[in-house]
Amino acid sequence: MALPHAQPLDIINVSPLGPELREAVSTSLIKTDRLQLLHLVLPANKDQPEHHVEEECTIHCLEGDVEVVWPGGVRRLKAGNLVVLPAKERHSLRARTDCAVLVTLILNHGDAAHGGGAGARTLEQGSR
Repeated sequence: MALPHAQPLDIINVSPLGPELREAVSTSLIKTDRLQLLHLVLPANKDQPEHHVEEECTIHCLEGDVEVVWPGGVRRLKAGNLVVLPAKERHSLRARTDCAVLVTLILNHGDAAHGGGAGARTLEQGSR
């Protein structure tokens, strides 16, 4: 059963999970027609496959150590670091440690990519 998304003006907690990080799962925190926030949890040495989204997006490392890999190079993010990816930039994520990242997607009528953006609350590890 999918959990409901937060609604505009709801307070959403993205504080570090600390010891609970190992048991946490990735979730879609809020989704509107124009915006989606994803809280991605990646275990150490787990990669998220290469993909892209149609619009610019941000990847904000909340805790841990993760690499954003794209054809032009690698950006290593540690807790508190954020990177903005250009629209349609193919990229993947490489977790160097257990980590959590906040991804902000700009949507086009609820869709982040061709056929994507279904809005399920819980995302499978490595999906997207």
